[in-house]
Amino acid sequence: MANKVYFFRTRRGSCPVKEFIEKQDRKSYTKIIRYIELLEEYGSYLKPPYIKKLQDKLFELRITGTTSIRIIYTVMNNGYYLLHGFIKKSQETPSRELKTALDRSREII
Repeated sequence: MANKVYFFRTRRGSCPVKEFIEKQDRKSYTKIIRYIELLEEYGSYLKPPYIKKLQDKLFELRITGTTSIRIIYTVMNNGYYLLHGFIKKSQETPSRELKTALDRSREII
C-alpha cells in the first residue's frame, strides 16, 4: 500500500521543497524523486541509510552521491510532509535548517 507524500505549502501557496528539487541538476533531481518514491512505497519500513530520525517527529531523507542532499519531513495525519530541502555541507544538520523545518511543521493543520 502506498503512503501519501505531501509537499509543504506556504500560506502564499508556494512549495519550497518542490522548488528546491526543481533547481537541482538532472542527476540529483532524478535521485531525489527516486528517494521520495521509496518513502511513498515503504513509509515507516524505510530505514537507514535512506532516512534518519532527527528529533521527535522530524526525519530526514538522505540523498547521497556527489552532493549530499537532505529533505526534512514529518509524519502527520497519516501522511509524510516534505518540509525543507537543503544541500548538506557539514557533519551536523545546521540548526537553521532544523528551525525552518520545525517552523513549517507547526503550520500543518
